[in-house]
Amino acid sequence: MGRYNVILVWSLALTLCLIPYTTFAQLSPNHYANICPNVQSIVRSAVQKKFQQTFVTVPATLRLFFHDCFVQGCDASVLVASSGNNKAEKDHPENLSLAGDGFDTVIKAKAALDAVPQCRNKVSCADILALATRDVINLAGGPSYTVELGRFDGLVSRSSDVNGRLPQPSFNLNQLNTLFANNGLTQTDMIALSGAHTLGFSHCDRFSNRIQTPVDPTLNKQYAAQLQQMCPRNVDPRIAINMDPTTPRTFDNVYYKNLQQGKGLFTSDQILFTDTRSRNTVNSFATNGNVFNANFITAMTKLGRIGVKTARNGKIRTDCTVL
Repeated sequence: MGRYNVILVWSLALTLCLIPYTTFAQLSPNHYANICPNVQSIVRSAVQKKFQQTFVTVPATLRLFFHDCFVQGCDASVLVASSGNNKAEKDHPENLSLAGDGFDTVIKAKAALDAVPQCRNKVSCADILALATRDVINLAGGPSYTVELGRFDGLVSRSSDVNGRLPQPSFNLNQLNTLFANNGLTQTDMIALSGAHTLGFSHCDRFSNRIQTPVDPTLNKQYAAQLQQMCPRNVDPRIAINMDPTTPRTFDNVYYKNLQQGKGLFTSDQILFTDTRSRNTVNSFATNGNVFNANFITAMTKLGRIGVKTARNGKIRTDCTVL
């Protein structure tokens, strides 16, 4: 091998070492084929039952998956309960607003799997969460897609690890791109994943700065007036407001159409349209729901590969809430 080729190979190897969270080689859609062959249908059935009880199951599970993957990777560490002197991820201020129905969805699906002797304690909580997320998206009218499986559950869950890992409502495009790039995701991935805000709700204190005088000029005036009525000064900051004021219970591309009209709830939503660097992608997703769905699936697949644990640095928990 020539000197140039040796340098090239060494440089490539170094580059690959520097890419964060690339331990997903063991993931495969067929990981449980000989271990728990009915894993997908069992999880789907449990998720459907939970969905029939409350629609909150959908946004709660989807948000739970994102918050899990962005902190220590997709290892179900967000599900762990605090114990003794250890304050777990779920008790960090950024995670206190995670709806309990998301946690309950995973627990119910885990119980359904454990009821099948062949599957008992064979499927990781991380994989259950990944499957449940796909299923709630589909139940809300969104696309179905193939979920890669084979994650192990993390061995640690620390509240301090959440610091600086999650996007904030006040973020501009540079801040969003930097945070997502740190997780191996592109600007297009970030814009596609932001489309998850077509479902669910937020609380007044997360955007109140935009509707107080002076009102954020990028906000649609009529929409701003509606938000002011729902979130007047000194109101309970925990009051819930739909993220998508148009079709809040349907997974669709209306989120992007709202941005075109100045109806993004967060600064970090509306900036996707007001910043010319990302506007074309927003317009593309707003125009064609199929293009959005395809990009969302790609982004979710990449999201599901972040920080994947192996048998060396993970385990399959018998209780998703206990390390």
